[in-house]
Amino acid sequence: MVVIYIDKKSYNVSRKENLLQVCLSKGLDVPFFCWHPVLGSVGSCRQCAVKQYTMVDKNIKSSSIVMSCMTQITDRMIISTNNPEVIQFRKNIIELLMLNHPHDCPICAEGGNCHLQDMTVMTGHNNRRYKFSKKIYKNQYLGPFLTHEMNRCISCYRCVRFYNDYADGDDFGVYGANNKLYFGKLKSGDLESEYSGNLVEVCPTGVFSDKTHLHNFNRKWDMQYAPSVCHFCSIGCNISAAERYGELRRIENRYHESINKFFLCDLGRFGYDYNNILDRPKYITKINKIDMRILNFNDGIQLAVNLLKKSSKFIGIGSARSSIENNFALYNLVGKKNFSTGMSKIKNDSINFIIDVLQNSGLYVPTITEVEDYDCILIIGEDITQTAARLALAVRQAVKKKKINQAVANNIHIWNNYGINNFRNNARNFLFLTSNDVTRLDDIAEITYFDNFSNQILFIQSIINIISNKKYKINNFNSHIIHKINFIVKALLRSKKPLIISGMKNDEIIFLQLAVNVANILKKKNKDVGLILLPSFANGIGVSLMQGISLEEVFYNIKYKNVDSLIILENDLYYLVEKLKLDNVFNKIRNVIVLDHQNTHTVKKGTLIFPSASFFESSGTIINYEGRAQRFFQVYDPSYYNKDVGILESWRWLYYIHKKLYPNFLKWESLDDLLKTFFLFFPLFRDLKNISPNADVRFIGQKIARSPNRYSGRTVMRAHINEHEIHQPQDKDTIFSFSMEGIQHSWKYSSYIPFYWFPGWNSAQSWNKFNKYINYDKIYQNSGLLLFKEKKNNYNNLTYVYKNLFKKFKWRVVSYYRLFGSEEMSQKSHFIKQKLKTVFVKINFLDALDINIKNHDFLYFTCLNMEYCLKVFISRNLSRGSIGLPLGMFGLPHSLLGKEVTNVRRGKNL
Repeated sequence: MVVIYIDKKSYNVSRKENLLQVCLSKGLDVPFFCWHPVLGSVGSCRQCAVKQYTMVDKNIKSSSIVMSCMTQITDRMIISTNNPEVIQFRKNIIELLMLNHPHDCPICAEGGNCHLQDMTVMTGHNNRRYKFSKKIYKNQYLGPFLTHEMNRCISCYRCVRFYNDYADGDDFGVYGANNKLYFGKLKSGDLESEYSGNLVEVCPTGVFSDKTHLHNFNRKWDMQYAPSVCHFCSIGCNISAAERYGELRRIENRYHESINKFFLCDLGRFGYDYNNILDRPKYITKINKIDMRILNFNDGIQLAVNLLKKSSKFIGIGSARSSIENNFALYNLVGKKNFSTGMSKIKNDSINFIIDVLQNSGLYVPTITEVEDYDCILIIGEDITQTAARLALAVRQAVKKKKINQAVANNIHIWNNYGINNFRNNARNFLFLTSNDVTRLDDIAEITYFDNFSNQILFIQSIINIISNKKYKINNFNSHIIHKINFIVKALLRSKKPLIISGMKNDEIIFLQLAVNVANILKKKNKDVGLILLPSFANGIGVSLMQGISLEEVFYNIKYKNVDSLIILENDLYYLVEKLKLDNVFNKIRNVIVLDHQNTHTVKKGTLIFPSASFFESSGTIINYEGRAQRFFQVYDPSYYNKDVGILESWRWLYYIHKKLYPNFLKWESLDDLLKTFFLFFPLFRDLKNISPNADVRFIGQKIARSPNRYSGRTVMRAHINEHEIHQPQDKDTIFSFSMEGIQHSWKYSSYIPFYWFPGWNSAQSWNKFNKYINYDKIYQNSGLLLFKEKKNNYNNLTYVYKNLFKKFKWRVVSYYRLFGSEEMSQKSHFIKQKLKTVFVKINFLDALDINIKNHDFLYFTCLNMEYCLKVFISRNLSRGSIGLPLGMFGLPHSLLGKEVTNVRRGKNL
């Protein structure tokens, strides 16, 4: 730490930071554009000017204007941020930056949410003197997610520094020279990066805007917000969800130091539109073979009770895409022996194995932020860009970290982005991966190995045996692959912090076990090893901790144990299981009670439908891959806009049924009441009472407001229904109030701030001013709670016999998981559908020659008694005998994975 003087005040600061970071961390408003906490400094905008003085014998010898983002901290340096010369300099700079800007704030989507507006006001530039013609650019089509308005660009270079340097995109760039620069693509078309949506928040102007929001646009201050957690994968990125008129309008990144920091993947940012589907269940509905009838609340609950009372036995099927609270309410109603996790046996076993590792292995599971510090990464059988995209972005930073560390060792500061990018050494950390076919991380991988399941297992087992110093002769592989194995072994043994990653994409628990084996053997070699095992679902760990039965056991009980009624919670079984099998199951069931917020195939099989609240219309808890429990909060109450709509949280529907069925059941008036019962059943979760404040907590006598105090139009929102404004909904479950009533911020519970805003900083750049990167530790703390804090260290190295592990089929289904569409909810989004490609099947090029088929021909085949006809894409890396399918999409259920395929032949082109 050193002492510096800013505006005649002394501050103790770190030498590692640049002057701009120091000024911002001390609450000083120094304007900037090109600097970003993660992207660093390049000194291109010249907006962050300050005056630096040189003192001799307590007298000023000289002074100069310096760019604070490129100025290193030195002991006893003297700085002025409000010198008149500096103030005029900044004002002149922003006037120059604004010469060709169209001054179109009233029609710009970023108006009121714009860093350029904030900085223009901050510098005092308010008089437009330029009277000549301005440059006019042609805008490009960049896909369904982003708009492009190049005329607003101020050439800060943030977009290319993020897209190309940080996210490793290669289809976007800057073209031209001098003052004629163009930021875009060579040709109009979809941006290919899975992280392109971050350009909306990285860009300090309105060049890139959220097209999904423009579809139904309103200003930032006219939305109601809630802090939430992304539910499309098991990472658990923090988001801020915004609503207007009963529609979800926008998702923005919410800073979390250990997980997503400043960036989201495009699925998490743009996949929310399923919430706004018009044909979703909205009323309690009774369905029979003749007709369907809408019921009122009392009749619906009474009918559910009557159906259950008449049942000889009923089973509840839970959901890994629903909250812990919803699943527990079902568990409590049907009983432990009759509760199913809603997953197949292999998924049940795999997630239970992951839980066992988290609890008992003693192996360290790093956060997404910590992943960036590992120097050798081995990914086993998983395309993590598709299954956990935010983790893949962290892996990309880990590979680059070696160059950054060497640059820092050569006296280049870590914030000096220009210096690091131009450092002479282009060294990289190692990334190795195995997969069925090419992945999106191949461009940075040192070694890739593509093969079938069995050979991938032998490949990894060979690595384990060599590291174990066993006398092991590598069979089954040619010299080229043996060289790969030996290279990976040497790299792992030389590394200081190796990281092993695997997941459930292949539905084979052995991939998870192999990952644990590798991590264990490296730990015995005294390596600071990390291990990440990825569940298939957002809340797979949460529902599995309740130890429910598998779907196979449910079907067995229906067939042999007189089960005649099902209660299905937010789970489309047709997404998981083949149609013929499920149709036969439902034909044997007399009563099917379904609770869901989507009009799924399973809902259509129901006899009684309860409309449940979606993820954004309810509050609850989910648990991510590291065992971190995080609370998400209700954004809005759908009944406010239509009191006739009967949408409630699933746990409330189940509670009302339970209470009617068993009148002596406990009273659950709020989420806190439910959780008290939950802790009695599952002591492991007892610390969840500290995950967020109870609903009765107040701040200066108030709750936290969900909306900015500038929120407008509330009095006319329901004018088409009734001219009288009704009382706002009351939230009994959380510390938030609906609309703008309440305290705007509470730093005591800052991890639950619904929206970003700070005086003078209205845009997303307010995250940049107040976060851990600039030592403002008390603001924007991490949310969530790790359930498995006290990890045992008694895990024995596992051994497996791989002989005859897989049945030898001539043709076998393998999965192609896709970021857009493979997840159940995202494929219902209007915007995601525009990214979905035609349903396809992939086969090896040699197999294609054997059956005389070419790219884009049609392939006929049979699997699980269903015949399919799909367009063919030929792969040079997919192993022979593999039938690659985008399971989970286009009516292809996950149960096809690993199954035998027969009757494979070329079909006629349709």
